[in-house]
Amino acid sequence: METFFADPHFALPSISPDGTRIAYAAPHRGRRNIWVRGIDGTHEEAVPVTHDARRGIDTYYWTDDPRWLLYLQDTDGNEDWHLFRVDLDAPDMSAVDLTPLAPGSRVTGVEPIAEAPGSVLVTMNRRPMYFDAFRIDIATGTTTVHHEQDNPTAATLFDRSGQARFRTALASDGVLEVSAIDSGAGQPRLLCRLGGSEYPLGIQPQQVTADGTGLLVGSYQDGDDLRLVRIDHRTGSQTVVAAVDGHDLDISGMVAPGVLPPAVHTGRSGELFAARFVGPRPHIEILDAHFAEVYAALRELSDGVLGTMSCDDSGVRWIVTFVHDRDPGVTWFYDHATGAARMLFRSYPDRDPATSAPMTPVEFTARDGLPLHAYLTVPVGVRARNLPMVLIVHGGPWWHNSWGYNPEVQFLANRGYAVLQVNFRGSLGYGRRHVTAAIGEFARAMHDDLIDAVDWAVDRGYADPARVGIYGGSYGGYSALVGVTVTPDRFAAAVDYVGISDLANFLRTLPPFTRPYQVNNWYRYVGDPDIPEQEADMLTRSPITMVDRITTPLLVAQGANDVRVVRAESDNIVASLRERGVPVEYLLADDEGHGFANPDNVIRLWHAIERHFGEHL
Repeated sequence: METFFADPHFALPSISPDGTRIAYAAPHRGRRNIWVRGIDGTHEEAVPVTHDARRGIDTYYWTDDPRWLLYLQDTDGNEDWHLFRVDLDAPDMSAVDLTPLAPGSRVTGVEPIAEAPGSVLVTMNRRPMYFDAFRIDIATGTTTVHHEQDNPTAATLFDRSGQARFRTALASDGVLEVSAIDSGAGQPRLLCRLGGSEYPLGIQPQQVTADGTGLLVGSYQDGDDLRLVRIDHRTGSQTVVAAVDGHDLDISGMVAPGVLPPAVHTGRSGELFAARFVGPRPHIEILDAHFAEVYAALRELSDGVLGTMSCDDSGVRWIVTFVHDRDPGVTWFYDHATGAARMLFRSYPDRDPATSAPMTPVEFTARDGLPLHAYLTVPVGVRARNLPMVLIVHGGPWWHNSWGYNPEVQFLANRGYAVLQVNFRGSLGYGRRHVTAAIGEFARAMHDDLIDAVDWAVDRGYADPARVGIYGGSYGGYSALVGVTVTPDRFAAAVDYVGISDLANFLRTLPPFTRPYQVNNWYRYVGDPDIPEQEADMLTRSPITMVDRITTPLLVAQGANDVRVVRAESDNIVASLRERGVPVEYLLADDEGHGFANPDNVIRLWHAIERHFGEHL
């Protein structure tokens, strides 16, 4: 168990701007902390520069001053992110909180300012409903307002010098308006209006080009595929920068550590090097001639897909990782001047790729004809016939399963289960039609897609219909509860992990600053709980109102500090079952939020899941 769910030995590597050092996350004081070492050094020579003993660190930043490193941290999973500074000349000193915010406020973005060395541009909501930009002097901590928003849904996009160039905001009809900001001018100048419900997470990405004259966005334009598009600052004209027929720009890297962002900018120049697209295996589209040479050399290092990369300011020295379904987290150093490359480390040196299970892309059709894409993983060395199977449902629901190493999948396969992961309607990455087909379909067609996926696996002979379990987190937890209420006879066991049980209560208890952003996702796809007829419909699709149908063995897990799906969502479903005398196991972690991060809690959870599925499947 510990082999699968312990923190990685090494993770999140990057190279310093001057190319002399690397930083990475590794265990220290029982948690994932940031270490720094020389480019030619070893881990034995590395120094831990952060010392968090409560919660692992996932996000850090080099600065233009070799003395300072920055990182983000919250408190026990509450997602109130603060920006901390560590002194690399005195790594044993305590970190300094540069953003001592009130509860409920958080940092959401950190960017360097090319023309102001020693400073960073930080986006945070010191005013609870507005995410304003602040300039912070790293050495002194002095914070000044750089730009205040006039609209809770507005975002101001800055060029590399810190000058405001573009503004995006949601109009009352849910359409995103993109405007230019002219130096010395008054009101922003409207350039174009983009989309609505086909962008449930808003327009992603939103990045000003290196020269400040354009804005890069993900746009469907007049087609079904999400493309990378440049909007001109002067004219508003749209130019396709990268597109792959039949594939969407992959925006998952905007929020997932270890995944390339959709538009890849690297080095001091800030030029666009590549774009990442969704596919059976992720696809990297090369957009820069120099990087094409680098990429050709990198592809010789692994049969996986480029995962993350960083380079020094010269664009010569590179640190890269690769995504692989059986060999996770291999990190390489590459010197483009000499062509020399060497493996720096493997994130999990105690995991043998030869004993891991391949992740196979599969396709089938939903009952209404919608194409569905999924991944099937079966145990190594076992005939894929009539196996117990676990259906894992991803969260979001505006997310997608992708090819790569997943410790949960590998653990279940190791224990003898087939694992099926389906990108049901509403999942991102498969086109405009696929996303919007989920409008109004929570606990309806979205759930039908999952049942159709199970039927496909049974009909193909992979799964024993009497031994199918369902497991998921967040929206996936909601799906697990829907599975045992809407279709109570289809699953032999279920695990609800930080899942929604009451759609109306879930929406009412989201952090207040998120509410203006719900127009094109929860309100459009599910309903507004403040409108009585919509709330009534939401209740018909909420597991809490169908709890009397639950007879399936159920395990529920919840973080006490969850601000997305609050503790009451799990407490209420468990209490209702216990009042009826229905057995339910409940794991509550007092030091976790929306999903467990601390290895001891993750291992505790998976011991419970192993017992649960072992007994009932």
